[in-house]
Amino acid sequence: MDDLRHLLLGRADWAEDPQDHRLEEARRGALQQLQQQSQELQEVLGETERFLSQVLSRVQQLLPPWQVQIHKMKAVYLMLNQCSVSTTHKCLIAEVWCATRDLPALQQALQESSSEEGVSAVAHRIPCRELPPTLIRTNRFTASFQGIVDAYGVGRYQEVNPAPYTIVTFPFLFAVMFGDVGHGLLMFLFALVMVLAEDRPAMKATQNEIWQTFFGGRYLLLLMGLFSIYTGFIYNECFSRATTIFPSGWSVAAMVNQSEWSDQFLSQNPLLTLNPNITGVFLGPYPFGIDPIWSLATNHLSFLNSFKMKMSVILGVTHMAFGVFLGIFNHMHFGQAHRLLLETLPELIFLLGLFGYLVFLVIYKWLRVTAAEAASAPSILIHFINMFLFARSPTNRPLFSGQEAVQYVLVVLALATVPVLLLGTPLYLLHQHRRRRRRSQRKPAGQQGEDKAGLLDSPEAAPSESGWGSDEEQAGGPGEEETECVPSEVFMHQAIHTIEFCLGCISNTASYLRLWALSLAHAQLSEVLWAMVMRVGLSMGQKVGVAAVVLVPVFAAFAVLTVAILLVMEGLSAFLHALRLHWVEFQNKFYVGTGYKLSPFSFTVEDE
Repeated sequence: MDDLRHLLLGRADWAEDPQDHRLEEARRGALQQLQQQSQELQEVLGETERFLSQVLSRVQQLLPPWQVQIHKMKAVYLMLNQCSVSTTHKCLIAEVWCATRDLPALQQALQESSSEEGVSAVAHRIPCRELPPTLIRTNRFTASFQGIVDAYGVGRYQEVNPAPYTIVTFPFLFAVMFGDVGHGLLMFLFALVMVLAEDRPAMKATQNEIWQTFFGGRYLLLLMGLFSIYTGFIYNECFSRATTIFPSGWSVAAMVNQSEWSDQFLSQNPLLTLNPNITGVFLGPYPFGIDPIWSLATNHLSFLNSFKMKMSVILGVTHMAFGVFLGIFNHMHFGQAHRLLLETLPELIFLLGLFGYLVFLVIYKWLRVTAAEAASAPSILIHFINMFLFARSPTNRPLFSGQEAVQYVLVVLALATVPVLLLGTPLYLLHQHRRRRRRSQRKPAGQQGEDKAGLLDSPEAAPSESGWGSDEEQAGGPGEEETECVPSEVFMHQAIHTIEFCLGCISNTASYLRLWALSLAHAQLSEVLWAMVMRVGLSMGQKVGVAAVVLVPVFAAFAVLTVAILLVMEGLSAFLHALRLHWVEFQNKFYVGTGYKLSPFSFTVEDE
């Protein structure tokens, strides 16, 4: 017991040892000091993170301007590296193209920069015989139309630009193939939304390539839809349905009163054939477009076939003749007067003498042949074939007196223009080349050198607003130096041009029949879509509640198919065909497109 008591007292003495108590307090103080240091470090780290966050946010705000400044500096240094260093004058020399209209602004900018930096910067116009680049100023409206032309080829310097005429002809030819009031209105509204919201950043920031294509051509789509509404009113079609805006010019009652049309026949054939030869049936023409009663007639397709086919030929010949006529301005501007007599005039005689005469026959038959004479009227196609065969059809009477003589004269004139087109320009160029060579051989060598130097120093050799070079220098185009004239190459080039034009007049005229084919295809697709979707849906529900439930999915399907098939697929098809008509049938009559664009130094980004 004593030992146990001493043992317990010894443990109590050990637990109350002061040295152990001091060690515990030291450990507790060290722990508090570490916690305080940790808290201070956390505060320092927090302040550091907040400071770095403020710095990074500030850098984030300044980074875009810095990037712009860096891009500008790199662009400036890139341009400076392309300059020539003059060790004699200790300066940089740059040869650049500048539009004449921008020369005052360029000189003023150089003067202002020279006065600020204490350096001398001047601009001089130097003579040059190279072909200048092409600069065509566009805006938001004309940029898409100019893009269509430039996709074919950039025009030569001061060449006639087809873009102003394309603004009218391209949407119109598209609308001839896409004529429908409803479809045109949907396209017009879609483009109008893009035009009204074109300044919103969200419209331009979209990275979808298809959307960017539509947005870039929003004004083109706007005119295409507007012209489609116009031609849709002419065709009297709105989602394949005819609308009665004005009173019809036909009286079906007079046709029903005929003895051969009994009630039994009418019950079996609700659609009748319109016949204007019956007395009292045709009261007068419809005020605008096609009479809506034709949509109820069994012969409406044959009527539209004849109407659209002849209108396609008329539009095609007019379009091609206008292209040949525009070539006159190129020849006059470039000082190539010989091409007016040796190329343009024979081309007009060939085109208008053959296919212009076909257009005349169509219009003449419309004006002179009445409905009563339609059954026995002569065929224009037979007359046109006999015109080339120098034949005469006994069953096909002439449309007017002296028609055969007129046709023979026109064919002979057209055939006579072929040798002129083939040999006229090459012989003239060879004659001019030989005359210049004989003239140069008569002069001494020293005088020839003086004349050459004088030509290079003359103001006529420098680009100007009025032209480029003289008449003799313009034999091959603007700004081309006189080269050795190889007769075989000249004759070969002209032979290709002649064959292309003469055969192209035939193939290009037939190519315009795509206006007729695409228009009928669009109308028939609209009719099929209406008959297979909307008409079926309208006939399914007899009660109001059932009809409301049925028509919701039916109308949704009709809307989706209309947009997917008729607007997107048919619209793209008509767009491509209109593009081909301008590139191949129209522009090749006068447009060379062998130039190159002016790429001016600029910090701004063009906004189309």
